[in-house]
Amino acid sequence: MSIILFVLFGIVAGFLARAIMPGRQSMGIVMTGLLGIAGSFVGGFVGSLITGASVLDFNTSGLIGSVLGSLAVLLIMGVAGRSRAHA
Repeated sequence: MSIILFVLFGIVAGFLARAIMPGRQSMGIVMTGLLGIAGSFVGGFVGSLITGASVLDFNTSGLIGSVLGSLAVLLIMGVAGRSRAHA
């Protein structure tokens, strides 16, 4: 059950990250969901390093960590996309 919540929180976090991040991100719904899932994993991994809890554990700061992780992944994708377009 925790993996299903992990995926659902990741999808929500991806949509929130795209809403928070300024500028235009040209990606569809599926890519936004994958971005959120990757960001949720990044946020959960960093949170587990700090707290010592498992990555898939449900805690109150999970959504915040997922959104912050999604913002980080979105920022990295934006920087990589810009450098690749100018090369």
